[in-house]
Amino acid sequence: MATTFGHPTDGAAIRNDLKKLIQEYDLPPVVFHSLRHTSVTYKLKLNGGDIKAVQGDSGHAQVNMVTDVYSHILDDDRKKNAELFEDAFYGKKETDPQMHRKKPENTLKVPDGVDAELLAKVLSNPEMAALLASLAKTIN
Repeated sequence: MATTFGHPTDGAAIRNDLKKLIQEYDLPPVVFHSLRHTSVTYKLKLNGGDIKAVQGDSGHAQVNMVTDVYSHILDDDRKKNAELFEDAFYGKKETDPQMHRKKPENTLKVPDGVDAELLAKVLSNPEMAALLASLAKTIN
């Protein structure tokens, strides 16, 4: 950081001003350098993970300084990843762990000669269920 005349700002002045802001707005205590870590973390989040762009912006010579030292995991991103995985794997937006134990509201009568357990496994896969529904429409 520089003064209006382009000279480096004294570290003590920065620490004192930051301390005043923290007290005035009842913020959690942090050191000034932690803002650099936060900046790198959120730049990676906002630009979709473009490590080289953040490396250039932060001035790090080595990309591993960005990935290994300055970037941090955000709980919101972890939650979003879990929801995306849940949706992709189970085909549902819910993340309720009990959802897989709930009995289905609509039950199908399984024709004689059809393995009910195998049919249930096939229909539990949303892609297979959609494929079978599509095939059934073409048969009728």
